[in-house]
Amino acid sequence: MTDKMNKVLIATGGTGGHVFPAYGLAKHFEEKKINVEIVCDKRGNRYLKQFKDIKISIINTSSIYNKNFIQKIISFLIIVNSIIKSFIFLIGNRPNLVFGMGGYSSFPICIVARLLNIPFIIYENNLHLGKANKFLMPFATKVFVARKELTGVPKKHEKKICQTGNIIRKEILKFKRNFDNINNEKKIKILVLGGSQAAKIFAEKLPKVFEKCNKDGVSLKIFQQCLPDQSSILLDLYRKINLDCEIFNFSNDILNYFSKVNLVITRAGSSMLAELINVKIPFVSVPLPSSADNHQLKNAIYYEKNQYSYLIEEKNLDEELYKLIKEINNNRFLLNQMIAKQKSYSDESVYNIIDEEINKIIK
Repeated sequence: MTDKMNKVLIATGGTGGHVFPAYGLAKHFEEKKINVEIVCDKRGNRYLKQFKDIKISIINTSSIYNKNFIQKIISFLIIVNSIIKSFIFLIGNRPNLVFGMGGYSSFPICIVARLLNIPFIIYENNLHLGKANKFLMPFATKVFVARKELTGVPKKHEKKICQTGNIIRKEILKFKRNFDNINNEKKIKILVLGGSQAAKIFAEKLPKVFEKCNKDGVSLKIFQQCLPDQSSILLDLYRKINLDCEIFNFSNDILNYFSKVNLVITRAGSSMLAELINVKIPFVSVPLPSSADNHQLKNAIYYEKNQYSYLIEEKNLDEELYKLIKEINNNRFLLNQMIAKQKSYSDESVYNIIDEEINKIIK
């Protein structure tokens, strides 16, 4: 990477789908001996505060979408305040380059970077361009995208697009699973990744599905992520139905769970799907019905179409998941077929592509 770049600012926030790629990117720049800092909101800091090795600053902002008139006025004032704070921050910490990782949390820093003539790159890892990125695209120096199938890009800005692949943590890219025992294990070991937007519905629906499978003679072990206040209730529920389980809350040691299971049930956020396909674990995508522009469904359709995963919509979860688990139990080769498809995909070159593109910008 060019010697002329010595400081990078990464703007992120909101959900883990925006935050974890930001952390992976920050660690990459650190390895290159580049001074890097992440600016995020309080929501994003819930995920980042566990990492003590990256400098983090907080600038809260808001979205004006899907709100009534009064709420929009309040949100507008919050956005104005965040832009003022971003001005002060960027003048005092002027970087060579700014990265916006998508979502409204990255908007203030990116728009101020443009006003201060600091080049900025936006990153989109979903299959449909997000609202904030669509607004920022005309001002961005470059637009990094996970996949070329991205929709919603205005034709006049297509030249800014660069397909990098998914930005994920390098430990995920380097992770190697042992595939030897997938067909030989008696139990289907299922990891349920609840996250902030799925924990409640998964905790309500999935135990009933697993109980039904258990009664039909399907041997299961469940590793389920949930919210802290759900832990004891969920544990008691599984004990009552005599189901082998391990309940956990948020963990940054997710690789430990990846190594234990042969099937994952998850929402269809792009960051998590990218991690799962790179570690080669068969998974079931259950898109969040309320996701903006229905982007989670679009993500899940892409993965299912390429035979990288299964897709079950939330409204059909009870019946279709039961049928799928029964089918897998009767034919474990289905898991190996999916793994074979997943092996044809890799994001290992993502950071090399990023470095090459940055060298074209910072000369």
